[in-house]
Parts: sequence; structure tokens; C-alpha cells
Amino acid sequence: MSPESSTHLSRSQVLGSRIAHVRRERGITQEQLAAGSGVGLESLRKLEQGHVEQPGVFRIADIADVLDMTLEELLPARPNPVSSLGYEGHDIGSFVEGVRDVGIDLVVDVRLTPLSRKQGFSKRRLGEALGEVGVRYEHLRSLGNAKENRPLFAGADLEVGRARYRESLRTPDARAALGELASWRQEHHVALLCFEGDQQRCHRSVVLEELAQLG
Repeated sequence: MSPESSTHLSRSQVLGSRIAHVRRERGITQEQLAAGSGVGLESLRKLEQGHVEQPGVFRIADIADVLDMTLEELLPARPNPVSSLGYEGHDIGSFVEGVRDVGIDLVVDVRLTPLSRKQGFSKRRLGEALGEVGVRYEHLRSLGNAKENRPLFAGADLEVGRARYRESLRTPDARAALGELASWRQEHHVALLCFEGDQQRCHRSVVLEELAQLG
């Protein structure tokens, strides 16, 4: 059955099914696709099973490249998507180029404090670099993850960290910021920005889940 024929599936399930479908059509094993795209084998398996909500757009672009497809051909159709970006492993040049190439026109920084030891990724310089390629930059501080909660996302207490962060989104400022995101996605291809390459180890995955509840 073609992945597009199951319209009741979630977007993540449709994407996962499509990746698996095209991979098999191309005669590519999971191991080969993981190695060629730089995505971990276990992460790819979860992705194909539809267990990864809003996977990082750069990772999907790398998978599409191995499958000899464009990002637009691989992603399930949806107007005004909200994507996920981690700048881990990128320099500012490759990051901005990637953002431009996948058609993102609004980057929303959800770091509590938009500073970075990586050159070019602090608020002012990042905004300038994105602006040079026609991409708007916004910072929503109220969606940042508290410093004391971040280690939980990196260790065995991930679910505790996610729960604590989700609770922090109940404040009026955070709800207003989520409302802004919901408004922006009506006219833009929005991408949420933080450092971690693995979205599941980053609070932006929770932001995306909360945003999905807004419809």
C-alpha cells in the first residue's frame, strides 16, 4: 500500500512510511540509508515507524539526498509547516545555506539566552546572517528551557525534563508566545531553532507538540 493512501495517519507516520517505501523501491537497506545520511540507525528506525514528531529538517534533507529526491518530494504535503533546526555540527555558513535551501523563511530562536560559543550563532550576528539571505529571525525567550532543567534532557531523566518544561509553558507569557508561533505559521515556513542536533533531546520537541494542540 502506498504511504499516501492512508489519509488517517499522522504527518510523522506518513513521512516515515514514505521514507521506508521509497528506500525499499530504491533497493536501499536501513543500514545503508543511515550511513549515507548520517542519521543514526536507531533514529532512522523510529523515523520510519512514525515515532518522531517533526524531525529535524536538515536530517530529512540528508535522507532525501540519499534517496535521490528533493525535500519537497519527500515531505508529506502540508501548507505552512513548522520545522525543527539544531545548529550542532554546523558553522554559520553551512547553517544559513541549509536554511535557505529548504525554503524556510522565518527562524524562531527558542533558546532562553541566545548566546553561543560557536561563532555567528549569537542573536545579533545570527539575525544578520539570516537576513542576508532573506530569512526573518525572531527570538521567543519565554519558550526557553531553564538552565537547571537542561541536564535532564541529556541524561536518563529525559521524561522528567520534558514534563517540567511542559509545565513551564503554562505561564501567560509562554502561551502568548505559542500563539505568536501559531499566527506566524499561517504565512511562513517557520523553523524552531536551538543547539541540539537530536531534536528528541531538545525542548523544541515539546514546543512542537504543544503547537500541534493549537491546530
